[in-house]
Amino acid sequence: MDITLLRIATTVVGFVCFLGIVLWVWDRKKTKRFDEAAQLPFLDE
Repeated sequence: MDITLLRIATTVVGFVCFLGIVLWVWDRKKTKRFDEAAQLPFLDE
């Protein structure tokens, strides 16, 4: 296996993971849960 092929594969895997995270964050079903989690530091106990 050539080092260039390893670098290309690593870049592609990283990009696919990045796209997966972006799609997971922009899922409309999770918006309410993310908004609630964003407010947790500001809630008084």
